[in-house]
Amino acid sequence: MSKTFDIAVIGATGLIGETLLMVLDEREFPVGNLFPLSAGEAGSQVAAFGERNLRVRDVETFDFATVALVFLLEPLAPIQLARIESAGCALVDLTGSLSAQQAPCVVAGVNSPAAAGRWLRSPLPAVVALASVLGALRQVLGLQRVTVTACLAVSSRGRDGIEELARQTAQLLNARPVEPQLFDRQIAFNLLARASAEMPDGHARDERRLAAELGEVLAAPQLPVAVTCVQAPVFFGDSLAVSLLCDEPVDLPVIRHCLDDAAELELVEQGDYPTAVGDALGQDLVYVGRVRPGLQDPRELNLWIASDNVRKGSALNAVQLAELLLKHTL
Repeated sequence: MSKTFDIAVIGATGLIGETLLMVLDEREFPVGNLFPLSAGEAGSQVAAFGERNLRVRDVETFDFATVALVFLLEPLAPIQLARIESAGCALVDLTGSLSAQQAPCVVAGVNSPAAAGRWLRSPLPAVVALASVLGALRQVLGLQRVTVTACLAVSSRGRDGIEELARQTAQLLNARPVEPQLFDRQIAFNLLARASAEMPDGHARDERRLAAELGEVLAAPQLPVAVTCVQAPVFFGDSLAVSLLCDEPVDLPVIRHCLDDAAELELVEQGDYPTAVGDALGQDLVYVGRVRPGLQDPRELNLWIASDNVRKGSALNAVQLAELLLKHTL
């Protein structure tokens, strides 16, 4: 009988948590006992794993010494993180609350450090999509600058984001006034110029996080990255418009060959383009299209990326990081 590992999932009842449990089951991760945990829902909800419904337990009273691996989907207070560390658990963080010193940021198949320690961070879903594409091109492109406009699905704000878009859509279709709650203004049939709180310098938090995590994953912390994160009226799936300034004139046939050859990517044929809803939703691939040179500068490469933010960008990458820990650490 193969070895199994007891696992705790903090935030198992959220959108990402539900999908993560599904991916664990699909990929036949060697789970022994699985413990869904939460700080605010303990005892009142259950999480489905395979054919079982598991009671959600209180994270504050849980004994982390009983598990080998923790998935962190909800931010924890430092005292709770210290308990996990003291118990010697491996950890995969999806909250963005850990620092680079606490855990390296990893996209499976792009940067997979064998000696990264027992804690790993999974970056923003948009970073997973963009780094997957840039990772496939790094052997043939030298990057001078990355410019990206990321149109983010409302599911990036969890189930509350989905409910608000659905509610506002129903209000408008029934000629009723829109009442924004989670978002600061109407999101239905609209685009919002930022997708998270704005910082004093005018950049939003997710924009600064995207730039920092992309540089970390690509081992290029000084790479100039210009980011605009837009909140789009889409339930699931991020769409990215990307412009790359390269060291030399781009060779489109070579670029397309590299993208077509990458196992994690699906290159859409010329003349067509992918969409989050029509192509990427529910898929484990990142979709790439509209691959074209710049209008004036031959060193410019432009492309369009679509990816499922919940499945591919969050749950799948997290499980793949756990598989790395399984291979090198656990």
